[in-house]
Amino acid sequence: MKKLFALLFTASLLSLPLSAKVSLPAIFADHMVLQQKSQVAFWGWASPLEEVTVITGWNGKKHTVKADNHANWKVTIETPAAGGPHEITVFGSNTLLLRDVLIGEVWVCSGQSNMEWTARSGIDNATREVLEANYAGIRFFSVGRRSAPEKQIDCVGEWMKCSPETMIDFSAVAYFFGRELHKNLNIPIGLINTSWGGTPAEAWINPAVIESDEFLKSSAAKLTPVPWCPVEPGSAYNSMLAPIIPYAIAGAIWYQGEGNTANYEAYATLFPAMIQNWRKEWSKDFPFYYVQIAPFRYGKTNEGALIREAQLKSLSTPNTGMVVVSDIGNIENIHPTNKTDVGKRLAGWALSKTYGKEGITYSGPIYKSIAIEKSKIRVFFDFAEKGLIKKGETLTHFQIADEDKKFVDAEAVIDGSTVIVSNAQVKNPVAVRFAFSNTAEPNLFNAEGLPASSFRSDTWEVAVEPVK
Repeated sequence: MKKLFALLFTASLLSLPLSAKVSLPAIFADHMVLQQKSQVAFWGWASPLEEVTVITGWNGKKHTVKADNHANWKVTIETPAAGGPHEITVFGSNTLLLRDVLIGEVWVCSGQSNMEWTARSGIDNATREVLEANYAGIRFFSVGRRSAPEKQIDCVGEWMKCSPETMIDFSAVAYFFGRELHKNLNIPIGLINTSWGGTPAEAWINPAVIESDEFLKSSAAKLTPVPWCPVEPGSAYNSMLAPIIPYAIAGAIWYQGEGNTANYEAYATLFPAMIQNWRKEWSKDFPFYYVQIAPFRYGKTNEGALIREAQLKSLSTPNTGMVVVSDIGNIENIHPTNKTDVGKRLAGWALSKTYGKEGITYSGPIYKSIAIEKSKIRVFFDFAEKGLIKKGETLTHFQIADEDKKFVDAEAVIDGSTVIVSNAQVKNPVAVRFAFSNTAEPNLFNAEGLPASSFRSDTWEVAVEPVK
């Protein structure tokens, strides 16, 4: 009898309706930054059909909604101009209070290890930079490294104020980028670091994009598993990006490419597809600024140069910008320690193109075209209006070829905003290459001191073979 009663009692408990507390994803928490002057999505979970109210402290406005039959709810809140701190109250069957909420500019910072790299891992002037990292108006959110075969609804992470204690373990490139924005705009900056060392770009795109494209699909199949990160399409996107979409952002910065040297031929298609995929899922054509990979001794000839070429070609994607770091790399170390200038150069793009700041040089020379002048070739550049300079006695890393497609080192001379290239042995030149190798550290800059991107004027097949 006692056993029967116990079973009936348990059954009665199981039949009672379950009540779920109102909850929020990790991205909504104390110390967060919300995108200013925007219609911001704000979402969470509750019991099905439970009424949830969100009160925004800056205007006292109530936003009320009922959770759907999947226990999801979402409201849209309007944010004011930059400022704070504010509070946000969320209540249904329980009450949540978010404190110290700032309104400002929010940027997603993503990629592989050079974006993930921290001051603790080793950067130039690390001790001084860490000690000086006291900026209450800069906030960090680091997405925990997780992979998943399907989209996840939440991630691991928390918002933290910028301080020496938090900056030391945050993305150094993202920090220096955010610091430049904060100093120049004088408003709060939110930085969401979602990066994972070694990951190829395939890991950061919705896998449906790759599945629907036979070329990208076959290219992704060339990626072999490694012990330090996932390589499968969507593996990082599902768990480290999807959970924060559609958290309102101003834009994204990206430092990746080394993980795609094994399938370099697809990167010029894959990378723009990833950018467009992110914009589509955020429903916003936000600015996307990225770093061209640095010189390094890769295992196969030209694979690094071909990734850099793909990144150069990706500038044709609207509202993008590329930072060149050939002058601050390290051919012996795939993780160059000068992260300060990388962040500053990314910030130059954002300050000029996104925020309209004048007088900022945001790009080094970019190859535009060539003109054959008898036995010489003249090279034209964008972003060289004030002229070109060389650092050193001789301008280096130019090569020239005639129709036999055999490139030889060339003499290069600056002529205003152009470069004239020649070799006495090449009587009828047709093509030019500049810094087109894995380890090239050239010395061509614009007058403002930013380095030129590597390039080639030809479309001939490039040899990729093991380095001897």
